[in-house]
Amino acid sequence: MVDCGQAQGKDPSIPMESWPVRPSDIDYLFLTHAHIDHIGRLPKLIENGFKGEIICSHPTRALLYPMLADAMKFTGISKQTVRKIARTIDDISWGFEFGETFDLEKNIQFKLGRAGHILGSSFIRFQNQQSGWSILFSGDLGAVDTPLLRDPELPDTADLVIMESTYGDRMHVDRRQRIQQLGTILSRSLADGGKVFIPAFSLGRIQELIYEMDHLFSDSSCQAIFPALQGKKRPPVFVDSPLGLEITRIYAQLSAYWDDDARELLGNGNHPIDFDGLYVVESHRDHRKLCDAEGPAVVLAGSGMCTGGRIINHLKTGICNPRNDIFFVGYQASGTTGRAIQKYSQRPNGYVELDGDRKTINAAVHTLTGYSAHADQKGLVGWLSSMPEKPGVVKLVHGESRARKVLAEVLEGRGLRCDR
Repeated sequence: MVDCGQAQGKDPSIPMESWPVRPSDIDYLFLTHAHIDHIGRLPKLIENGFKGEIICSHPTRALLYPMLADAMKFTGISKQTVRKIARTIDDISWGFEFGETFDLEKNIQFKLGRAGHILGSSFIRFQNQQSGWSILFSGDLGAVDTPLLRDPELPDTADLVIMESTYGDRMHVDRRQRIQQLGTILSRSLADGGKVFIPAFSLGRIQELIYEMDHLFSDSSCQAIFPALQGKKRPPVFVDSPLGLEITRIYAQLSAYWDDDARELLGNGNHPIDFDGLYVVESHRDHRKLCDAEGPAVVLAGSGMCTGGRIINHLKTGICNPRNDIFFVGYQASGTTGRAIQKYSQRPNGYVELDGDRKTINAAVHTLTGYSAHADQKGLVGWLSSMPEKPGVVKLVHGESRARKVLAEVLEGRGLRCDR
């Protein structure tokens, strides 16, 4: 089995009782990465009888516990049960290196490749040694030049490719344009002393934003372009996410898996995910004080789709203030509060429900698509096209119907067989 995620937004997860296989019959669970929509039902799988082995990359294994422990806080599961599940996962999970071929059993081999989505993310290729038949799971593919991460590796050919299609219908701006957009909007937004709220995923996105804000605030090439972000004018940046802080510390311990640019910065004494003016908010008391404080300030908080977490309290106190801004830097699934804010902010007197309270959206709302951790259409097509030979069939998953349809048409135009 590959991945065992919890659906986000309005799309429900398929009940395990309806699966074609019982959890107790699964020998191996391969995990492509540690986002909740790929690992979130792992505790339930164990609870329902899974006694096999979990296989993933070393960084993914290091990230499993904090991600799952945070997710289980909202399910009513006791701390004792959380610790028990954590011990079980630790006992049955194994980390593997990228790029090496390993024997499984029954003539099956597997290999992990770097997917460039978040730290530790992988695509997985299986091959039957007797028949030669192969299947490749893309997992979530990242964009090139993502801060801290090495670019997605080129895949080997496979008879069947199961490929994500999240942004199969659009293109992202490149990293240089993205930093320019971030600097421009931050400068404009902070000029009137307001706050900038950035709902951000604790795993991957917060670390990426810290890296790029450090570049904006300290790189000589940015000083003339964005004078409002330099020196004493620099706004304080608050990371108000206990999980984000824990993940950032784990990222720091896994620097061997960073890209060359990040490791070079670290070697020169410039830590890529830390800078002067970056503050962490750990206690609930400090969180409440920050919610009530005046700007200017930049606040990074989870959850990334505004489905819960500390960002909700910030929005409740700040979304009605026209001096404030909200930046979305990641995909907002249909049915989430984040998607609702994006949609209704464009309407006169648009509002959103936050913890049952109706709040008028007076804050300016921005969406920077270039910060997606998912490859765009060009990246997806390029990754697939880099195979030495065309795959037999491509099955598109992990995308809304329009994204799958548009991407399938592009791939079919290149002579590939697609199953949408």
